[in-house]
Amino acid sequence: MISIKQIHEKDIDLCYELDLKTISLWSKLQWEKEFKKEGIKIYGISITNLLVGICVLQVVLDEAQINYFAIKNEFRNKGFGSHLMNYLIKVCEKINVNKLQLEVSQNNITADRFYSRFDFFTVGIRKKYYKDGTDALLKEKKLITK
Repeated sequence: MISIKQIHEKDIDLCYELDLKTISLWSKLQWEKEFKKEGIKIYGISITNLLVGICVLQVVLDEAQINYFAIKNEFRNKGFGSHLMNYLIKVCEKINVNKLQLEVSQNNITADRFYSRFDFFTVGIRKKYYKDGTDALLKEKKLITK
């Protein structure tokens, strides 16, 4: 049974462990700080009670930024990422978000293609943004709000 639910600060260890096994983006301290930011909503996608993916969404007025999006390697290309993204888009539309934004490494072709399937378009580039010197592609999706 697939479920998506909001993750709360008490589950920070689950987030950190999933991050370590996927993209290793944040330290535990960074996860703690993320939970404390204003407008943060963290969603997890699970099979039964096994967390397989996480998304961190930050809402500011009528815009939202995806700060983190990862699916465990063994569950990629099985529809979990698409299921989670569709859920996020619906949440954003329901709360009248007009624009959904994210950034992705220019070298992460798989993620770039994934986001393109959801009509995210490159709207800017942050030159040499990542530690390895690669550029960050700034992506944006316009939403139809109700």
